[in-house]
Amino acid sequence: MQVAARTLGVQLHILHASTNHELETVFVGLNVSGLVVIGDPFFNSRAEQLAVLASRYAVPAIYQFREFTTAGDMMSYGSSLLDAHRLTGSCTGLALKGDAPANLPVQQVTKVELIINLKTAKALGLDVPPTLLARANEVIE
Repeated sequence: MQVAARTLGVQLHILHASTNHELETVFVGLNVSGLVVIGDPFFNSRAEQLAVLASRYAVPAIYQFREFTTAGDMMSYGSSLLDAHRLTGSCTGLALKGDAPANLPVQQVTKVELIINLKTAKALGLDVPPTLLARANEVIE
Protein backbone atom coordinates (compact mmCIF):
# COMPACT_ATOMS: atom_id res chain seq x y z
CA MET A 1 0.00 0.00 0.00
CA GLN A 2 2.87 2.33 0.73
CA VAL A 3 4.30 1.86 -2.76
CA ALA A 4 0.89 2.47 -4.35
CA ALA A 5 0.36 5.58 -2.21
CA ARG A 6 3.71 7.04 -3.23
CA THR A 7 3.01 6.27 -6.89
CA LEU A 8 -0.33 8.09 -6.65
CA GLY A 9 1.11 10.96 -4.62
CA VAL A 10 -1.16 10.13 -1.69
CA GLN A 11 -0.04 10.35 1.91
CA LEU A 12 -0.57 7.09 3.79
CA HIS A 13 -0.95 6.98 7.56
CA ILE A 14 -0.73 3.61 9.26
CA LEU A 15 -2.75 3.46 12.46
CA HIS A 16 -2.92 0.66 14.99
CA ALA A 17 -5.63 -0.40 17.41
CA SER A 18 -5.88 -3.58 19.42
CA THR A 19 -8.49 -2.63 22.04
CA ASN A 20 -11.92 -1.02 21.85
CA HIS A 21 -10.55 2.10 23.56
CA GLU A 22 -7.68 2.40 21.05
CA LEU A 23 -10.15 1.97 18.20
CA GLU A 24 -12.27 4.86 19.46
CA THR A 25 -9.15 6.97 20.03
CA VAL A 26 -7.93 6.39 16.46
CA PHE A 27 -11.20 7.71 15.06
CA VAL A 28 -11.25 10.77 17.35
CA GLY A 29 -7.96 12.04 15.96
CA LEU A 30 -8.56 10.92 12.37
CA ASN A 31 -8.22 13.60 9.72
CA VAL A 32 -8.23 11.70 6.43
CA SER A 33 -10.29 11.48 3.27
CA GLY A 34 -10.65 7.72 3.47
CA LEU A 35 -9.80 4.64 5.49
CA VAL A 36 -8.65 1.15 4.48
CA VAL A 37 -9.12 -1.44 7.22
CA ILE A 38 -7.11 -4.61 6.69
CA GLY A 39 -8.46 -8.05 7.48
CA ASP A 40 -7.58 -8.87 11.08
CA PRO A 41 -9.37 -10.96 13.70
CA PHE A 42 -9.70 -7.93 15.99
CA PHE A 43 -11.31 -5.79 13.29
CA ASN A 44 -13.30 -8.66 11.78
CA SER A 45 -15.19 -9.11 15.04
CA ARG A 46 -16.09 -5.41 15.22
CA ALA A 47 -17.91 -4.69 11.95
CA GLU A 48 -20.82 -2.92 13.67
CA GLN A 49 -18.54 -0.85 15.93
CA LEU A 50 -16.43 0.23 12.95
CA ALA A 51 -19.57 1.17 11.01
CA VAL A 52 -20.78 3.35 13.88
CA LEU A 53 -17.38 5.04 14.27
CA ALA A 54 -16.93 5.63 10.53
CA SER A 55 -20.40 7.14 10.36
CA ARG A 56 -19.96 9.27 13.49
CA TYR A 57 -16.69 10.72 12.23
CA ALA A 58 -17.82 10.86 8.56
CA VAL A 59 -14.99 8.72 7.23
CA PRO A 60 -15.56 6.63 4.09
CA ALA A 61 -13.95 3.24 4.60
CA ILE A 62 -13.23 0.08 2.65
CA TYR A 63 -12.83 -3.36 4.18
CA GLN A 64 -11.98 -6.85 3.03
CA PHE A 65 -15.25 -8.60 3.82
CA ARG A 66 -18.89 -8.00 2.88
CA GLU A 67 -19.95 -8.33 6.52
CA PHE A 68 -18.62 -4.81 7.10
CA THR A 69 -20.65 -3.34 4.27
CA THR A 70 -23.83 -5.08 5.34
CA ALA A 71 -23.18 -3.74 8.87
CA GLY A 72 -23.31 -0.21 7.45
CA ASP A 73 -19.78 0.54 6.26
CA MET A 74 -19.34 2.03 2.81
CA MET A 75 -17.50 -0.55 0.77
CA SER A 76 -15.80 -3.92 0.78
CA TYR A 77 -13.61 -5.67 -1.74
CA GLY A 78 -12.23 -9.10 -1.09
CA SER A 79 -12.93 -12.75 -0.68
CA SER A 80 -16.00 -14.23 0.89
CA LEU A 81 -15.68 -15.42 4.48
CA LEU A 82 -18.35 -18.02 3.70
CA ASP A 83 -16.25 -19.43 0.85
CA ALA A 84 -13.14 -19.45 3.07
CA HIS A 85 -15.03 -21.34 5.78
CA ARG A 86 -16.29 -23.85 3.21
CA LEU A 87 -12.72 -24.56 2.11
CA THR A 88 -11.65 -24.94 5.73
CA GLY A 89 -14.54 -27.34 6.31
CA SER A 90 -13.66 -29.49 3.30
CA CYS A 91 -10.01 -29.78 4.45
CA THR A 92 -11.17 -30.57 7.98
CA GLY A 93 -13.46 -33.26 6.60
CA LEU A 94 -10.60 -34.86 4.70
CA ALA A 95 -8.39 -34.80 7.81
CA LEU A 96 -11.15 -36.37 9.91
CA LYS A 97 -11.50 -39.14 7.32
CA GLY A 98 -7.84 -39.96 7.84
CA ASP A 99 -6.00 -38.05 5.13
CA ALA A 100 -2.57 -36.95 6.30
CA PRO A 101 -2.34 -33.16 6.68
CA ALA A 102 0.67 -33.15 4.33
CA ASN A 103 -1.54 -34.68 1.62
CA LEU A 104 -4.35 -32.15 1.89
CA PRO A 105 -4.74 -29.91 -1.15
CA VAL A 106 -3.63 -26.31 -0.94
CA GLN A 107 -6.76 -24.25 -1.43
CA GLN A 108 -7.59 -20.60 -1.57
CA VAL A 109 -10.65 -18.57 -2.27
CA THR A 110 -10.74 -17.50 -5.91
CA LYS A 111 -13.86 -15.36 -5.89
CA VAL A 112 -13.57 -11.72 -4.86
CA GLU A 113 -16.53 -9.40 -4.60
CA LEU A 114 -17.10 -5.66 -4.54
CA ILE A 115 -19.97 -4.57 -2.31
CA ILE A 116 -21.02 -0.92 -2.12
CA ASN A 117 -23.35 0.50 0.49
CA LEU A 118 -24.90 3.36 -1.47
CA LYS A 119 -26.99 4.42 1.51
CA THR A 120 -23.81 5.00 3.54
CA ALA A 121 -22.08 6.80 0.66
CA LYS A 122 -25.04 9.18 0.32
CA ALA A 123 -25.08 9.78 4.09
CA LEU A 124 -21.40 10.79 3.81
CA GLY A 125 -22.25 13.13 0.93
CA LEU A 126 -20.35 11.05 -1.63
CA ASP A 127 -21.33 10.28 -5.19
CA VAL A 128 -20.28 6.82 -6.33
CA PRO A 129 -19.39 6.83 -10.04
CA PRO A 130 -21.81 4.81 -12.19
CA THR A 131 -18.86 2.85 -13.61
CA LEU A 132 -17.97 1.65 -10.11
CA LEU A 133 -21.60 0.80 -9.34
CA ALA A 134 -21.74 -1.21 -12.58
CA ARG A 135 -18.73 -3.27 -11.50
CA ALA A 136 -20.11 -4.02 -8.02
CA ASN A 137 -21.32 -7.51 -7.25
CA GLU A 138 -23.91 -5.97 -4.94
CA VAL A 139 -25.16 -2.46 -4.23
CA ILE A 140 -26.94 -1.91 -0.93
CA GLU A 141 -29.54 0.81 -1.20
